[in-house]
Amino acid sequence: MLKFQPVGFGQRVIDTPLGVMAYYTPTSPPWRSEADSGTDRPPLVFLHSLGGGSSAFEWSKVYPALAPSHRVIAPDLIGWGQSAHPVRDYRVEDYLEVITMLLEQVAQQPAIVVASSITAGVTVRLAIARPDLFQGLFLVSPSGNSDFGRNYRFSLPAALAGTPGLDRLVYSLGAANETAVTTFLSTFLFADADRITPDIVQAYLAGTQQPNAEYSALSTLKGDIAFDLSLYMSQLSLPTVFVWGQDSRFSPPEFGKRLASLNPQAVRQVYEIPQAGVLPHLEHPSVIAGLIEAFCASL
Repeated sequence: MLKFQPVGFGQRVIDTPLGVMAYYTPTSPPWRSEADSGTDRPPLVFLHSLGGGSSAFEWSKVYPALAPSHRVIAPDLIGWGQSAHPVRDYRVEDYLEVITMLLEQVAQQPAIVVASSITAGVTVRLAIARPDLFQGLFLVSPSGNSDFGRNYRFSLPAALAGTPGLDRLVYSLGAANETAVTTFLSTFLFADADRITPDIVQAYLAGTQQPNAEYSALSTLKGDIAFDLSLYMSQLSLPTVFVWGQDSRFSPPEFGKRLASLNPQAVRQVYEIPQAGVLPHLEHPSVIAGLIEAFCASL
């Protein structure tokens, strides 16, 4: 996935109990010179969602704008992108562990963490357990996928993905080919299909075609990582911002406002982005970069 990274960003790795985890960070001009390691800048960590083909690319149109002022760290989480893809049923605990290791070993000081979707929900849980690792949270469409008492595991997609034999067929036909990727992006993730550029399609396609990529994707689809985020919100103590695409097809902005209302002391603002779907940071990257910059300045 390195080939989909912006100019000046390189790949580094850390070892985890689940295998090697790759992350991307400024390593060369125009962001860094031999005399400038960037370690004096505050860490800003970008965590991608857990959907078919996801990787650090999801945030790659945003984080170059923050590179002059922050030490950008953007991993391919275990099971995604160019990180290890162990054959297993993935659990919330797996991502709590590897994100903790990233923050401890790479960020090495309290970080502002930017995350999306169910990964944003997992990040809320980690921020409650380990507030010392964080300075603040900038979360796009945070969810546990089984929120406010709804059990995602009883849904039709979860049932199909959890049926042995059928699960691999669902993945190969519904995710791991260019037509499926384009359809998924245009139907579920983007508000305006005209904003889906060829590099977006190719990056997501490359993600779906990594060896054993189906295990992490199917774990998400069948609900192995699902939980009720609403049960955790009252325990969050860190300054937090929510961002929602106005045309999000998975959950509307009203859901975000309901979630935020559970802890108005922590959640300072809920922004709605017009003409945006689930991934406003791919549809309107300059807008999201500006909001992140403003949030960083407020801290």
